[in-house]
Amino acid sequence: MSIFRTKDLDAMVAASRRPGGLQRVLGPFDLILMGIGAIVGTGIFVLTGTGALTAGPALPLSFVIAAMACGFAALCYAEFASSVPVAGSIYTYCYATLGELVAWMIGWDLMLEYGLASSAVAVGWSGYFQSLISGFGLGLPTVLTAAPGALPGVATWFNLPALLIMLGLTGMLSLGMRESARLNNIMVVIKVAVVLLFIAVGARHVQPANWQPFMPYGHDGVFGAAALVFFAFIGFDAVTSAAEEVKRPERNLPIGILGSLAVCTVLYVVVSAIMTGIVPYQKFLGVDHPVSLALQYAGENWVAGFVDLGAILGMTTVILVMLYGQTRIIFAMSRDGLLPQRLSTLHPKHGTPYFATWVVGILFGLVAAVVPLNVLTELINIGTLAAFTLVSIAVLILRRTRPDLPRAFRCPGVPAVPLLAVGFCVTLMSYLQATTWLAFGVWLAIGLVLYFGYARSRSKLN
Repeated sequence: MSIFRTKDLDAMVAASRRPGGLQRVLGPFDLILMGIGAIVGTGIFVLTGTGALTAGPALPLSFVIAAMACGFAALCYAEFASSVPVAGSIYTYCYATLGELVAWMIGWDLMLEYGLASSAVAVGWSGYFQSLISGFGLGLPTVLTAAPGALPGVATWFNLPALLIMLGLTGMLSLGMRESARLNNIMVVIKVAVVLLFIAVGARHVQPANWQPFMPYGHDGVFGAAALVFFAFIGFDAVTSAAEEVKRPERNLPIGILGSLAVCTVLYVVVSAIMTGIVPYQKFLGVDHPVSLALQYAGENWVAGFVDLGAILGMTTVILVMLYGQTRIIFAMSRDGLLPQRLSTLHPKHGTPYFATWVVGILFGLVAAVVPLNVLTELINIGTLAAFTLVSIAVLILRRTRPDLPRAFRCPGVPAVPLLAVGFCVTLMSYLQATTWLAFGVWLAIGLVLYFGYARSRSKLN
C-alpha cells in the first residue's frame, strides 16, 4: 500500500552528501554541549519544584526512572544516527522502516514536541528574567508578564519576554549553525558552572530531616513525578536533527547523544536531592524558581542571584536547540514533498532554511505568549514518549529488514533494550492526564487529515 512505502536508505545517505546542502561544521564537543544545552534548562530550574510536590523527597528516584526510559531510547537513537546520518531524526528513521504514513505522523508529532518545548521553556525563561530584573527594582506592566489565566486572580494578557526571546533566537538561528553553536557552547559552560556552584554551596545547608518521609505519596507519586519531569530530559534527541551538519556523524552522533544524557542525569539527581534537603517539599507550591528559592531559604542570597542568571542562560540554550530541531524536521519533511517546498529552501548566503526558521519562531513565540506553562508541559511529554516508543520499535524492524546495513554503533542487548524502552515509555504515558491524551488525539487526527488531503499526493515517492 502506498501509505506504507519506504525510502531507500542508501539513496537518502547519498543525497545528504551532495554539494549545496547543509554545511558540516559540528564536532563531538559541539554535539555534547548541544545536548546539554537542550536538556539542562526548565527541567532543572523550574520543574524540580513541581516534581517535588508530586514525589516529595523521592524526587531523585523520579529523575532516575525518567533517565532510564530516556537511556534505553537513547541507545536506539544512537544506532540509527550512526547508520542513517540524515536530517530529520526519527521522522527520517521511520520513513526508512515503518513507512510514509507512520513517518508523517511522527514528524507531525515532533512538530508538537519541539515547538511546544521551545514555547514552554520561553515561559520559564520569562519567569526567571522577571525575577532577575526585579532585583534591580525594574519590572513590566502586570498585563505583559504572563499568559491569560496563568496567574490566578491576576489579569494578564500577554507574556512579552517569552515572545521576545523566541524572536531573538530565531534571528540567531537564521544566520547560520556555526554562529549558533558558538553561542550555545559559551552559554552551556556558564550554566553548568552555575549548577556546580549550587551543588557546592547548597550541600552545606542540607537538613536530612527534610527527607522524611522519603516517599510521602508512595510509588504512584514517584512515577507520577517521573512522567512530569521526563520533560527535563527532552533534548538529547534534538542532537540527531543535526546529522547533516556533523563532521564524521557515524562516530560523533552517538558520542553527543549518550554523553549529554549521562552528564545531565548526574546533575539532575544531585540537584534535586540537595534542593529537597534544604527546603521542605511542601514549600514549593506555586514556585517557578525552586533552585534559587532553596538558596534564599538557606540565606545564600548572593548565590541565588547567580542561579537566576544561570537559569536564564540555561533556558536560552534550550530554546535555541529546540527551535533548531524543529526547523530541521520541517526541512526534511518539506524536502520529501510532504510539506510545501518553500520550507526546505536554503538561504544563499547563510545556508539555513531561512523561511522555515522564521515561521517556527513567530508561530511558537505567539504560543509562548498566550498559553500557560502547565498546559504546555504534559502535551510535550506525551509527544516525546510516543516518539521514543516508535524509534525503539524501528530499531527492531531495521535489524530484521536490513541486517547488512553498516552500523558504526550497535544498540546493545537487542531486543531487550528496545523493548525496555517501549515498556518504560508506555508506563510513563499511562500516568498522564486524560485531557492530555484527548489533546494529543486531536492533534494526531488533524495530522491524518493533512496527510490524506495534502501530503500523500505530493510526496516525492508518489
